[in-house]
Amino acid sequence: MALLALTCLGAGIVCGLWLFSGETARFFTGNSAGMLYLLMFLVGISVGLGKDVFRKVGSYRLRVLLLPAAITGASVAAGVLCAFLTGRPLAESVCITSGMGWYSLAGILLTGLAGPEAGAVAFLANLLREMLSFLVIPWIAAHLNHYTAIAPAGATSEDTTLAVLIRCTGEEIVVLAVVNGVLCSAAVPFLIRFLYALLG
Repeated sequence: MALLALTCLGAGIVCGLWLFSGETARFFTGNSAGMLYLLMFLVGISVGLGKDVFRKVGSYRLRVLLLPAAITGASVAAGVLCAFLTGRPLAESVCITSGMGWYSLAGILLTGLAGPEAGAVAFLANLLREMLSFLVIPWIAAHLNHYTAIAPAGATSEDTTLAVLIRCTGEEIVVLAVVNGVLCSAAVPFLIRFLYALLG
């Protein structure tokens, strides 16, 4: 699965560089949201066919919040560790990792808060997190457990990495991944601003 994802990514890069015109690329990028919604619709059908999925997820009650809370806490802790290892200012480092894979927003927010260098690092670090997620999710799902496979995806578990999670886990996990992605995505802009104000 990871090899297929990387092959598709590489093929897309080759097409973007040498085969497609700017107009063709704009068509695909302009319709990427539509393709994501189609994927979500198909996931919804799959989840709806598994009648007991909602009962299982509903039985979690407030425990459904543990996963996004743990992912958020681990992302912040990783930022503290990165500040120590790289010598970057603590506020910047923690805010960079608090992007949780949402590279476009993290880059913009950090540019506004700490300047273009921090914004570029935030963009690249969160893009790398998303790309690495495509590689490690299949391994984690196969060797650890399906719940843990959501963790590397962070805020992207509701959209870009959802296809990998669908392939490697079950319907119950997919519902939790979407809930996790929504909650983490909602937290990112507030968390980055709050942590920068607190530590900056």
